[in-house]
Amino acid sequence: MKDNEKGEPEKTKGKVHLVLGSGGARGIAHIAVIEELEKAGYEIIEVIGCSMGAVVGGIYAAGHLKDYKEWILNLNKKAVFDLLDFTFAKQGFVKGEKLFAKHVEVTGQEQIDEFPIPFTAVATDMRHHKEVHFTKGDLYKALRASVSIPGFFVPVVEDGMVLVDGGVLNPLPINLVKKQEEAIIVAVNLNGKPDQKFNKKPKTEPDTLDEVQKWFNKVLPDSMKSKSKTKQKAELPAKEESFSLIELMDSTFSFTQDRLTDLMIEMYKPDHLIDIPRNACGVFDFDQGKRVYDIGKNSYQKVLG
Repeated sequence: MKDNEKGEPEKTKGKVHLVLGSGGARGIAHIAVIEELEKAGYEIIEVIGCSMGAVVGGIYAAGHLKDYKEWILNLNKKAVFDLLDFTFAKQGFVKGEKLFAKHVEVTGQEQIDEFPIPFTAVATDMRHHKEVHFTKGDLYKALRASVSIPGFFVPVVEDGMVLVDGGVLNPLPINLVKKQEEAIIVAVNLNGKPDQKFNKKPKTEPDTLDEVQKWFNKVLPDSMKSKSKTKQKAELPAKEESFSLIELMDSTFSFTQDRLTDLMIEMYKPDHLIDIPRNACGVFDFDQGKRVYDIGKNSYQKVLG
């Protein structure tokens, strides 16, 4: 607990169960929400996260959020792309080992059992069609499983399970909160209603998803390669939108998450819901960290400021 200007301990504003949703690079907004909660005097007594929400929440619960923030907010487009270790595996085309080796380098090895704050990471077991909740064991195994977007990342195979992104079944796991008396539930939804102002930002270079598509085109047979934008426009009727294979995979997963998130919020209403517009940035646009961090801060202020 921090001291005030008179040297006296500050009173906590209240206890918080924090639920952090999935949504790729938009999850950088979670860092700002956590910092704002602490700055306001709230005590976070439990963290439950899915996918990128599990990454930020787990690293926070382990006590390394400051170091992680410094690293992730300074990533550029090349650094993001260099973290993607492409493979020809039939279940995905990014291994994810390089990415999480970097996470371990930033924060060190951590065991969930040893955290001062109870933490849960949510993944999905495709073999047994059920959610998997990591509440103990190696943090990075849990995070690697929780972020494994189907089709993109190679699944984690362990103990007879085939583990992929928790967002497949529960992108905003409010239902897992172990509610304490007088504590409040704050949920951060990374798939909020789109904000028109984010549609107006200039696009001066391809985003990371475009770069992934370029790599994908290099290894695909000619019959499966996405057509150039010029050719697409020439072949399609006016105003008809076209999607590459990568864009279809991303959009399909996102639409499913939207519906599941809406249902979860309706059934398990949190005390405070912080929405991050889903068009704030793309799933893989981690080079936009500083901008997304500010969006998280502003979104917090609208709800709890």
